[in-house]
Amino acid sequence: MRVFVAGGTGHSGSYIIPELIAAGHEVTGLARSDASAAVVSALGAKVRRGDLQDLDGLKEAAADSDGVIHLAHRQDLLPSGGLDAVAAAELPIMLAYGEALAGTGKPLVTAGSIGSPGNLGRPATEEDPALPAGDEHKGTLRVRNVVERAVVGLAEQGVRSSIVRIAIIAHSTTDRVGFLPTLIALAKEKGFVGYPGDGANLWNAVHVRDAATLFRLALEKGPAGSYWHAVEDGGIPFRDIAEAIAGRLGLPAVSVPHDALMTPGYFGFLTNIVTQSYPVSNLITRRTLGWEPARPGLLADMDNGHYFSAS
Repeated sequence: MRVFVAGGTGHSGSYIIPELIAAGHEVTGLARSDASAAVVSALGAKVRRGDLQDLDGLKEAAADSDGVIHLAHRQDLLPSGGLDAVAAAELPIMLAYGEALAGTGKPLVTAGSIGSPGNLGRPATEEDPALPAGDEHKGTLRVRNVVERAVVGLAEQGVRSSIVRIAIIAHSTTDRVGFLPTLIALAKEKGFVGYPGDGANLWNAVHVRDAATLFRLALEKGPAGSYWHAVEDGGIPFRDIAEAIAGRLGLPAVSVPHDALMTPGYFGFLTNIVTQSYPVSNLITRRTLGWEPARPGLLADMDNGHYFSAS
């Protein structure tokens, strides 16, 4: 299969391209700079120069391929418009792909996020909305949900579209800017590792290599209009994560009282995320696609030491 990948130089993409090539696919990666082009080539893929603002170019690349995997975001919009603008810019890109692939039955696999708080009374499944859509949930969350529904809706236009929702913590030996490195840096700055309240709120995680395998499986055989959960650890108590960090850094793990969480305090801009619980199931993904995570879970991967090699 000839696969066009946008976002192939990012954390997930740098694992997805080799995964596709190893499975016998011919990959072309989008690159907007000489540096990105060099990375795409080093990963073994062909290079297509362009950027996410060139919708005609994206449509042409999609039409020339047998399938598309999209992982990229308009990070250039962050300084002026924040995350809302970045999320909103995805919609015309998805619709452009849909126009190019309509009626072909070709796959379009797009990266999504597992961001719905665990207020269902059970783990979130692939059949649940990605994010809250009520009036009380505005901005980025609502836009993100609109984008994901638009992608899944392309199934009605003859596109084998699907969303791979990536776990909150996507860990690997090359993770430098995700949630886990951020929590580790915060602990070093504060001198202790904080967790909210009793730390019983649940987070989810996946090894990026396992996520890459799921993207390939969704591309190869995922039914149209589907959501998939790239989650291995579906519910790790936040306190366990904090204590694992503390043990590696030689720092105490300390409860941050709920009243202290009402101010920026220890977690700062992460407060609203850290205090939520995100239990998730991957049962439908595993049953339908035969996906079986094979890499170390989060706590085992932390024991490998690569997240703490500079400490």
